Amino acid sequence: MSVILRKMTSEDLEEVISIDQVSFSLPWPPRSFQYELTDNPASRCWVAELDGHVMGMLVGWLIVDEIHIATIATHPDFRGRGIGKKLLSFALEAAMDEGAISTFLEVRESNTAALEMYRKFGYVEDGRREGYYKDNAEAAILMSAPLTRASLNR
Repeated sequence: MSVILRKMTSEDLEEVISIDQVSFSLPWPPRSFQYELTDNPASRCWVAELDGHVMGMLVGWLIVDEIHIATIATHPDFRGRGIGKKLLSFALEAAMDEGAISTFLEVRESNTAALEMYRKFGYVEDGRREGYYKDNAEAAILMSAPLTRASLNR
């Protein structure tokens, strides 16, 4: 499986929005992806492409020396193949190249697959936001990690 990791383009938006909508019970409004791609100078938007189709996406915000992972998802038909791991590693490495020294994110407490992946990258739980997710009042787990080249090769 030859996955291509690259910057997101406007041509990717339809597939990116589709992945977001099938992946999350509270997907972003479609216009949000357009804003991140074209109008937010802090935004870093990446996709994983396979056979000419977007299979995964990540949006991060580079703020001073931190990269906040705002959203990441792999199309359900392609989960469990390491696409999310490759995409996260690629985005974190790109952020390090721009001077990032740490990373943080929020994740649903029930998303055990994501929690496991993040822990492999060295993320640790910093706290919780109770009732963060509006659809079911689930808590968000706050996680952060220092960025090192070694943490990307896990």
